[in-house]
Amino acid sequence: MILPQALRPGDEVRVVSPASPLTPEKVQRGVELLESEGYRVTYGNHVFAADGYLAGNDQERAADLMEAFTDPNVKGIICSRGGYGCARLFPYLDLDVMAASGKMFGGFSDLTTLHLPLNRRGLVTLHCPMLITLSVEREPWVEESFRAILKGENPIPETAFKGETFVGGSADGVLTGGCMCLLGDSLATPDPLDAAGKLLSNEDVDENPHRVDAMFTQMLNAGVLQSAAGIIIGEMTGTDDRLDEKIGAWPWRKIVEDRLASITVPTIINFPFGHMKNMLSLPLGVKARLDADQGTLEILDPICAASQ
Repeated sequence: MILPQALRPGDEVRVVSPASPLTPEKVQRGVELLESEGYRVTYGNHVFAADGYLAGNDQERAADLMEAFTDPNVKGIICSRGGYGCARLFPYLDLDVMAASGKMFGGFSDLTTLHLPLNRRGLVTLHCPMLITLSVEREPWVEESFRAILKGENPIPETAFKGETFVGGSADGVLTGGCMCLLGDSLATPDPLDAAGKLLSNEDVDENPHRVDAMFTQMLNAGVLQSAAGIIIGEMTGTDDRLDEKIGAWPWRKIVEDRLASITVPTIINFPFGHMKNMLSLPLGVKARLDADQGTLEILDPICAASQ
């Protein structure tokens, strides 16, 4: 396991845009939050570039990412937003070099595509708000969790919302997962999702009900859900707004009940992470304990190495 160094005041945090574009206004509040902790914020060369639904072309976005991971002055890397595009970068990335750097790397949504291969190479990464996420006011514990994880502290405040029991019990395992459509996309690639004996987290946003059904069904057919030690489901945000009465539809919670009816490992739903209005920052690649009866997650391993 490769632990990133905890950030301390004066450290350089590089903002990169490996997926979709955004405007400078969308990062301002998040930058102010980072600067309030004493971090020095810098930007990749193409952070605000736009090429259709991408933040610049593939080579430009990959170059910014590789430069951030190889620059000895950069201590942490935070993504500006998700959207789409990370999978297109693989031909231009050296994932071994990125993981070996031990750099702190944070983001979610499309960044799931990068978390998986970096975790497989041993680097602990952060499933945490991005700068666009922080542009919207949220519960105070969201920022509290984010600030804590950057310092290597416990990122799960007592005030945070808890999950709801689906299957009771408790389980320990390495925390993995992220955005469900990207988890499915990883299967049959060189760095597929490996949930065996682990705590599998998943959530998604703006998917139609039948697509949520399809993603859970794919996970079942691939044996992924059955292999996990425990399952943590966030929210299928916006799915219930996409009910299509012309073809019939179930609310997303009904889909979960149907598709996970055969699952017997400890499982919770509505756990606050990912695209929900309020979300925790979570370390991926470390051991955690799921208490499905209480709807809680406890991080058991260190998140970061001490700063030097």
